[in-house]
Amino acid sequence: MSSTPNHVVQQFIQVLNHLEIDTVFGLVGIPIVTLANEMIKQGIKFIPFRNEQSASYAASAYGYLTGKPAVLLVVGGPGLIHSLAGIYNSISNRWPLMVIAGSNDNGQEQYKGAFQELDQISLLSGHVKFSGKLNSDNIEQILYQSYNIAIQGTYGVTYVDFPGNFIQLSNDTGETVPKLELPPVPRKIKYCPDPNTLNRVSEMIQENKNKEILVVIGKGCQESSTEINDFINTFQLPFLPTPMAKGIIRDTHPLNVSSARSLVLRNASLVIVFGARLNWILHYAESTKWNPDAVFIQCDNNPETLGHNNTEWVNYSLCGDIGLSIHGLTQILQKKQFKYRKLSNKIIEKIVLNEEKLKDLEIKQCNEAKLSYHSVYKTLRECMDLDNTFLITEGANTMDKARISFPCLHPKLRLDAGTNATMGVGLGYSIAARLYPENEDKDIVLIQGDSAFGFSGMEIETLTRLKLGVVIVIMNNSGIYHGNDPGSSTKLTEKCRYDYVAQGLGSSGHLITTRKQLKDKFNSALQAARSNGATTLLNVIIDHGGSNSVSFAWQGKSKL
Repeated sequence: MSSTPNHVVQQFIQVLNHLEIDTVFGLVGIPIVTLANEMIKQGIKFIPFRNEQSASYAASAYGYLTGKPAVLLVVGGPGLIHSLAGIYNSISNRWPLMVIAGSNDNGQEQYKGAFQELDQISLLSGHVKFSGKLNSDNIEQILYQSYNIAIQGTYGVTYVDFPGNFIQLSNDTGETVPKLELPPVPRKIKYCPDPNTLNRVSEMIQENKNKEILVVIGKGCQESSTEINDFINTFQLPFLPTPMAKGIIRDTHPLNVSSARSLVLRNASLVIVFGARLNWILHYAESTKWNPDAVFIQCDNNPETLGHNNTEWVNYSLCGDIGLSIHGLTQILQKKQFKYRKLSNKIIEKIVLNEEKLKDLEIKQCNEAKLSYHSVYKTLRECMDLDNTFLITEGANTMDKARISFPCLHPKLRLDAGTNATMGVGLGYSIAARLYPENEDKDIVLIQGDSAFGFSGMEIETLTRLKLGVVIVIMNNSGIYHGNDPGSSTKLTEKCRYDYVAQGLGSSGHLITTRKQLKDKFNSALQAARSNGATTLLNVIIDHGGSNSVSFAWQGKSKL
């Protein structure tokens, strides 16, 4: 093989550079190692992982954070299969992702059981927005379609199949390909909602001004923070953020009714849903949690979302860019001089009561001998600069309790299991968060359960090797959900030394059994991450927890 890459590889990387793709996640093998090495030579940052699953989760989150397609590069066959977790995660969460996989496409060997042979186009075509196979004449076309389709309308996943024999072609002349004349980089097209529907919706809101109105904010509003803040502040409407929407409006805003969630859902007469689906996270808009007479007005850029679990009020749905929809609605309501009455005293009293209960619980558990979720979270919160901390939480109880313990103050400062409610995302998400340019001066903190850590713990070596500087807190209760029953399927190794694992992979690791240890080691871990990109793992031994039957908190409890 010549040291100069062949024309296919050169053209491919020219187009990637033109599309402003500066970071690629993946795991190399034959033949894509050649492609990854040439990316590095051409100024593209390649992030090599230990497992395709973690790489795919990182790429998934990176697309969400940047708002443009992240790129995942993997080998074909089993490499692509391992990456399906992150691909599905992006599909489910509606995040932009381009997947590039090498494939065995030697015509003489195809259909004979060739090395890692897999019909990858057929595997993915029914699930992704676009899939295409490269040849020597369509490189520009396929990459442009893949990039553009990933961002237009609803964000999603596209797939590019890179035949291995193209990568392995020799370059007999050693000449480079002349610079291509490429069209402009595609940008997301925004479209306005129907004006007549905007008027109908505004009339409905006006008619309900003396009833209980609730605004639900979903993660689809991340790019519309200014508009949704203006809407809430202008009309003084109570709002409820879904878990991944925390921070779009500061959690500390006086109109945030999360602390009275159950009461608010039961009493809402009109619910305006911006950028969220009426799925399991919002209890399917059903009367088991919601007011059975509630009217739901949905606003989304995906028409298939509108009317789902809401057929009765589908004609009051706003289909279009969420920011433009909110802006249009704001203008009409201002002309109508719409004014909402104050938040009811009943809701205010419930918020105060629940917040006091949480404070009392934290104080009580801080005085107990064993560490617990609330005593650990109170200690960590007091050490954090929440304005400048990007927090990733993963693990059933770990994540559920963290949602009410750590207020989020800005957009895109929080990641958790999301729509998929999957485990194993934590370390991949942490790597993506650290690489996101807007997080350069922020602390990256991952809090995960001991079970969740087990999915991707080897990626500590990736963090260490790349000097990415993340603080990892393991909430170690020796089990999945809880760990006190030796005969249960949820039991894990008692007080397993995950801190030794971190040390063996080149990072710092500490066993934590007291609040003082936690405070001291967490503060020193933050300093180490800031000063030299060091990663630290704190293995926090906490109480096992109750032995009651296992249930899924997001479905069984009314907490966000």
